Amino acid sequence: MGNGNLVVSSSPHIRSEETVQRIMLDVIIALLPATAASVYFFGFRALAITLVSIAASVAAEAAIQKIRNKPVTVSDGSAVITGLLLALTLSPAMPLWMVAVGAVVAIGIGKQVYGGLGSNPFNPALVGRAFLVVSFPVHMTTWVNPVDGVTSATPLGMLKMEGAATGYMELFIGNVGGSLGETSALLLLIGGLYLLYRGIIDWRIPVFYLGTVAAMTFVLGADPMFHLLAGGLMLGAFFMATDMVTTPVTKAGKIVFGVGAGVLVVIIRLYGGYPEGVLFSILLMNTFTPIIEKYTRPKIYGEVKQK
Repeated sequence: MGNGNLVVSSSPHIRSEETVQRIMLDVIIALLPATAASVYFFGFRALAITLVSIAASVAAEAAIQKIRNKPVTVSDGSAVITGLLLALTLSPAMPLWMVAVGAVVAIGIGKQVYGGLGSNPFNPALVGRAFLVVSFPVHMTTWVNPVDGVTSATPLGMLKMEGAATGYMELFIGNVGGSLGETSALLLLIGGLYLLYRGIIDWRIPVFYLGTVAAMTFVLGADPMFHLLAGGLMLGAFFMATDMVTTPVTKAGKIVFGVGAGVLVVIIRLYGGYPEGVLFSILLMNTFTPIIEKYTRPKIYGEVKQK
């Protein structure tokens, strides 16, 4: 303004050096410790599931975009993230062909059918997992104990069926039966803190998500620490409920989303027939994202409220 020149341009007026590729790379970096832990605990079977899921996701995205005569954008890394997140929600005993089917559904139905990245209302990885839960319930609930390789229930399943709770340290480190992403609450927490440090995610959703679970379980007489460390809660709170596309962008909306997802998790875990509720809590709250944003949108400066 000092030289008398006024530059008029179209939005956006706030620019950033961040790119989709850089953001996706940060998410991959954050997930690497937990992914490495899954291979350590479950062996090369975990690595095979991860690679198949990623490869199928990338191939499905490229094929669908080719069929639709759209630019192939697999280099942005979003399909890799979908495949990696899906793999972390699966059992190490999952047949590889089922993994590939789930990845194709995650990309095709969870993402590309809506127009691709930025247009999907639901988290694609969770759409793929939901399809697998409905289509192959036996395989999706067959878990392996990393200590002896014997089929066993997850800590949440044992609590639901037998009332037996696994020790905090086993849950924290991850030496328990469950999905690849239940390997270590510690490493998932480290990955989540890395994303917060990089500014990739906002603190409100994970804090209010986890805080609601802790508060509700305490009030209802359950063990808050157990429910925080068990299952896929850490994975969901830091890597799925914070999805930029499918969750609110307003600050108040993020709080509402986190609280709502936390309430749903506790209701499903304590009173539902399914031991885990992270999948359904996030998908259900995804459906409410538009209306949450509508009622939490800040008023424009000078805007007069219509009667």
